[in-house]
Amino acid sequence: MTETVNFTDLNLSAPVLKAVSDLGYETPSPIQAATIPLILNQQDIIGQAQTGTGKTAAFALPVLSQIDINQKQPQVIVMCPTRELAIQVAEAFQAYARHIKGFHVMPIYGGQAYGLQINALKRGVHVVVGTPGRVLDHLNKGTLKLTGIKTLILDEADEMLRMGFIEDIETIMDAAPKECQKTMFSATMPAPIAKIARKYLKSPEEVKIASKTSTVERIDQQFLMLRNNQKLDALTRILEAEEYEGCIIFVRTRSLTTELSEKLEARGHAVAPINGDMNQAAREQTIRRLKSGKLDIVIATDVAARGLDVERITLVINYDIPLDTEAYVHRIGRTGRAGRTGKAILLTTPREKRLLFAIERATKQKLTSMPVPSSDMIAQRRADNFSAQVAEVLSDTPLQFYQEFSAKLQEKLEVSESELAAALIYMAQERSPLQVEMSDFQSMDVYRDREDRGGRDDRGGRDRPDRGGRDKQRDDSNKQTYRIEVGREHGVQVSDIVGAIANEAKIDARQIGRIKLNDSFSTVDLPKDMPAAALDHLKKVYIRKRQIDISETQANTGDGGDFRKPRRSEGRNDRSDKKRPQGRRSENRGK
Repeated sequence: MTETVNFTDLNLSAPVLKAVSDLGYETPSPIQAATIPLILNQQDIIGQAQTGTGKTAAFALPVLSQIDINQKQPQVIVMCPTRELAIQVAEAFQAYARHIKGFHVMPIYGGQAYGLQINALKRGVHVVVGTPGRVLDHLNKGTLKLTGIKTLILDEADEMLRMGFIEDIETIMDAAPKECQKTMFSATMPAPIAKIARKYLKSPEEVKIASKTSTVERIDQQFLMLRNNQKLDALTRILEAEEYEGCIIFVRTRSLTTELSEKLEARGHAVAPINGDMNQAAREQTIRRLKSGKLDIVIATDVAARGLDVERITLVINYDIPLDTEAYVHRIGRTGRAGRTGKAILLTTPREKRLLFAIERATKQKLTSMPVPSSDMIAQRRADNFSAQVAEVLSDTPLQFYQEFSAKLQEKLEVSESELAAALIYMAQERSPLQVEMSDFQSMDVYRDREDRGGRDDRGGRDRPDRGGRDKQRDDSNKQTYRIEVGREHGVQVSDIVGAIANEAKIDARQIGRIKLNDSFSTVDLPKDMPAAALDHLKKVYIRKRQIDISETQANTGDGGDFRKPRRSEGRNDRSDKKRPQGRRSENRGK
C-alpha cells in the first residue's frame, strides 16, 4: 500500500505552505509529489505529464520556497507558448506567493505595451513569465538580463516547438547562465525537444507521469449531423437544453467569433468572442469575466484558446468541425481537465463525415449521435431554472413587504391567489417563455443516421454556408443603418443597445435590426420611419456612462450593419486563423 504524501512532507517554506492551505490543496498530485523534491534539490528535470495535472504548482511551489526576496533582478524565468498561459502561470505564482511580502512576478508577452513591461522590469521582479518571442525581444533591447537567473523553466515545450519557437528557445537558453537549474515540462517528447534537453540540461532526472485515463475518456462526446443553415438554431437549442457552468464554442474564423457572439447575445446569452484581432486588454477582461461567472460562453478560434484553463468550463461545442484531429483533442481538452468530467458536442454536416471518422480513429472512441433538443426538453429546462430561482428567493430573501403587497393587490383586483400567482409568473417569464412553441425554432429536419448519405448535400446540392438561420429570412429593406458612439472598448454588449433603444425610443425590440459591435463604435438597423423626435431623444441617451450620439450612416448598407470607417480594411477579418501566415507565432509575439 502506497503511503500518502502531504505538502508538509515536501520541505516547502512556511509562507508557501500557508498559501497552499489557503487555496484548499490537500495532497500533491503525482507530478507535484515527484517533482517538488527534485527542484528543491537543484536537479535539472524533464517532466512528462498531461496538461491539467498540476504542473504549474509542481515548479512554482519549490521555486517560491527558495526565492531571495532581497534580490530585485529576475531569479526565475518561465517560458510559455501563449500569452494566455503566461498570464495564468503568473497569476498562479502570485496566488502561491500571497504570504511572501514584497514578491513580484511579471508576465511579458506580445500585444502588451513595451513601456509597461520595461518599467516593471526596471522596478525589479523576482519571476518573469513570458512567451519566447517577447522574452527574446527584451534580451535584444537589453531591458531583460539573465545574469541573476537561478532557474529556467520551459512549460509545454512541445507546444512551443509546434508553434515555431524552437530557435528563440535555443537563443534564450544560450544566454542563460550555464550553472542555472533548467527544468522542462512537456506532454510529449518529440525529437527536437529531446535534442534541446540533451544539449542544455545537466544529467536531468526524468519524471514521467502516466495518465490513468486520457482526457478524451473523461469527456462525454456527442455529435449532431445537420445542414449548415441549421447550425445556429441547433446551437440555440443546445445552449437552452444542456446544463453547464461555462462553455467554449469553437469556430474556424475570427470574423465568425464576433458574428456568432452577437447573434447569441441578441438571444439573451452572456457571451463574448476571443480572437486574435482583439486587443490584449479586451482578451484578458473576457477571460476574467468567464472565470468569475459574469460570462457563461466564449466563442473562440483554436489559436485564441491556447492555454485557456478555466475550471468553470464543463461544455465544449465545435460549431465548425476542426480540419485535423489534433485540433479536436486540444479543443475538447478545455473541459475534462485535471480529473474533472466534461461534455463535448460536435456540429457536423454529411459532407464532413470523413473528418468525423478520422476523429473517432484518433481518439479511439465512437462519438454518440444526439437528437436535436426538442421544444419539450427546452421547456423543461426553462421550468427547472425558473423553479430553482424561485426556491432561492424563498430561502434567502425577506418577503414580508411583498406578501403584504400581494394581499392588497389580490383584494384590489378581486382575484384568487392562484390567478394572481399565475399572472406574476407570466410577467416574470415573458422574455423566456415557459411554454415553448415549435414555431419559435426553425424546422430541424436533420440527419439522424450516420450512415445516411445525405442526399444531394454530399454532392453540394443544398449545403450552403451559414447565413444565420431565421435571420436570413428577415426583411431589411425597410431599415436604415445608424452609427452610435459606443463599442466593445467601452464594455458595451448587444443587449445594452437593444435595451436602451427599446426603452428610450419606445419601440418593440423586434423592430431593432442587426447590431454590429466594433471597438470604438457600433451600428444598428432601425425602421426607416423612425420619428425625428425619437432620434433626437436617442442622441442624448447614455449606454455604459457614454452618450451614444446616434447618427445616420452615409449610406444604407442594406445588409444589417456592415458599415466601417472608409479607411479601414475589411479583408483581414474574414480570414481563417490557419490561413494567416505564421498566425500562431504572430499572435504571441505581438510584433
